Amino acid sequence: MAAAARAGAGAGSFALELVRPVASLMPSVRRAERSVPFQRRALYTGLSVAVFLVCSHVPLYGVRYGAASSGSADPLYWVRSILASNRGTLMELGVGPVVTAGTLTQLLTASNIIRVDQRVRAERELVDGARKVLALAIALGEAAASVLLGTYGPVGALGGALVVLQLVSASAVVVFLDDLFDKGYGLRGSSAVSLFSAASTCGKVFWHAFSPVTVNAGRGPEFEGIVLAVVHQAVARAGDARAVVGTLLRRHLPNAMNLFATGLVLLAAVYLEGVKMLLPLQSRDGRGRRATFPIKLLYTSTMPIMLYSAAVSALCLVSQLLHYSRLGGSVLVRLLGVWEEASHAAVPVGGLAYYVTPPASFLASPFHALVYTALLLASCALLSQAWVVASESTPRDVARRLTEQRLALPGRRDGATYPLLRSYIPTAAALGGLCVGALTIFADITGVIGAGTGIMLATTAVYNLVNSVEKED
Repeated sequence: MAAAARAGAGAGSFALELVRPVASLMPSVRRAERSVPFQRRALYTGLSVAVFLVCSHVPLYGVRYGAASSGSADPLYWVRSILASNRGTLMELGVGPVVTAGTLTQLLTASNIIRVDQRVRAERELVDGARKVLALAIALGEAAASVLLGTYGPVGALGGALVVLQLVSASAVVVFLDDLFDKGYGLRGSSAVSLFSAASTCGKVFWHAFSPVTVNAGRGPEFEGIVLAVVHQAVARAGDARAVVGTLLRRHLPNAMNLFATGLVLLAAVYLEGVKMLLPLQSRDGRGRRATFPIKLLYTSTMPIMLYSAAVSALCLVSQLLHYSRLGGSVLVRLLGVWEEASHAAVPVGGLAYYVTPPASFLASPFHALVYTALLLASCALLSQAWVVASESTPRDVARRLTEQRLALPGRRDGATYPLLRSYIPTAAALGGLCVGALTIFADITGVIGAGTGIMLATTAVYNLVNSVEKED
């Protein structure tokens, strides 16, 4: 076992050395040598979000208008709210490559497949560069797969290469902005990925509430935004209560129930974020300094649902790629997923991809809903506990850090901290994963704006950002 571990570590180190020449070419920001003033960090944060939002609305050059939104299947339809992606724009891939690369790198280092001495600056920078190389490699693979799947229609060889170049360049911008936050130039308590996802989801909620675009769904012209639609009906048809109620409960456009469910899920997510147990601690250095260690109910925050969604995204992409290839009729490909094209996206109608995506109606497909619920809850609980290990937040890791800080339980012997943490942290991780999964399922049932996972991520990001700003103030 030890020899195998050393062999794996050697292979990991050799792989890092191979990417060293490419890693030096990656977009990078010099780490701040001293604390950056709050006003400057707030400015950099605002500019980063603004750049991301602009890229999210710049259409891809060389793609016919509408071809990327209506003429072909959308392989990322089910996870766009999580990946902060917008179809047919520079942010087609969103933060997906960065999240996937960061997760894989952390898993490799936590499992000692790649050994890194965090005290050595050169090794930290090499791993960081390797993470960026991996992110751009994933972006290149996803962009090429999207072109080969015909996502943008018949663009030709040169047009396809141009689309891939634009998508990889946009991912390089996201890598640079993420590095800007990692090097201390963003607001504390926030990350580029979480803020971009929150901005994307909040934009969708605002648009569905106040969109001034008029559409005709068979009831005459009306505003797409539910708030403007209700105000317009109340003013234009004063005294006609039936028209106002019909607008509130309309089916094919955003309605009041969607907006109410969104607010309810948001409040529930804020409440769950605030549930925690404070473990009292006392310094052993003789000064009597006291502190607390919070064990949150959502111990791993929204990472379980992000990992689950990233896995579902990869599964759907691979399944569609195989489904539309020459191997489309094989048994293994059909087990992965069977797809049919609908007006808005390619919809899974069989296989594993069918059961890991939410059903269109929980009442119309009870067996699908039951399997989806069981898989999501079990996956979130297991992924939450796995992330505790990958992020070095296990009871042993926390106890070691507290011991290094000379903190221990008051009135207890030094070794009593670890057993107490071991009785709370695994339970909080599993229960937190179940809560995140259950709230996501509730959001899917009630039809929240921006999908349940997107609302969860946005709420967590905004909650942490507000707490960070309050502490700095």
